[in-house]
Amino acid sequence: MSNTNDYTPPKVWTWDQESGGQFAKINRPIAGATQDKTLPVGKHSLQLYSLATPNGVKVTVLLEELLALGKTEAEYDAWLININEGDQFGSSFTDINPNSKIPALLDHSTSPATRVFESGAIMVYLAEKYGAFLPTEPAQRAECMSWLFWQMGSAPFLGGGFGHFYAYAPEKLEYPINRYAMEVKRQLDVLDRNLSERRFMCGDIYTIADMAIYAWYGVLVEGKLYDAAEFLEVASYKHVVRWAQEIYDRPAVKRGRRVNRAWGDESKQVHERHDASDLD
Repeated sequence: MSNTNDYTPPKVWTWDQESGGQFAKINRPIAGATQDKTLPVGKHSLQLYSLATPNGVKVTVLLEELLALGKTEAEYDAWLININEGDQFGSSFTDINPNSKIPALLDHSTSPATRVFESGAIMVYLAEKYGAFLPTEPAQRAECMSWLFWQMGSAPFLGGGFGHFYAYAPEKLEYPINRYAMEVKRQLDVLDRNLSERRFMCGDIYTIADMAIYAWYGVLVEGKLYDAAEFLEVASYKHVVRWAQEIYDRPAVKRGRRVNRAWGDESKQVHERHDASDLD
């Protein structure tokens, strides 16, 4: 293995320059707001502040699936949070999510309004609130929660690990790319083995675990994440590919993927969503 990086870590790390790469301007070693900025509030009880990254898509897909079930009380306003412009560091946003990450949700059906941050927590909150996509039988619920938490723990190796070093880092480094590619392929093998015996992640029922995992790994095997399908040989994970195609074909999934999308094909972009007609 070649090593062209002569960097030696200092005894004490200091933040004296941007880290480089596509997302350098959004990273910093401190928390808290950097600007006073009030978030807009729409007409529905549920106010979502997000961006159509995989973590944001998890929640909008769930909301669209709930509406498709006839849960009309799950109508929502989705407001665009542009992370490249620092919207996540506005004072109102950090009041909802002190971690300054999308998505963040305010539920105004309670008094005071309930804040929920972290995508997995939002999914559990909504699934419990509307009684759908989260089994209530103890063993099935445990299975669903296990796979949901698997996604929450695994995806940082795909996103901040593999995705960063393979697609976004200012220079290609062999060690981290190899390290994270190996881990992502191991994760895909975990999924493929599970899906070789099941239609969905938890069996025959479609749950929030499928939605969460699809937003990352389904899109990966579709070749729409990091332009890495050939590099990772994703077609070899045939059970994941089969599962991803079935989920992709769901109308609510297609709608949810468009919400808060601000890049790519303009016909698929819906910067804000306040009514079902916004997705027509």
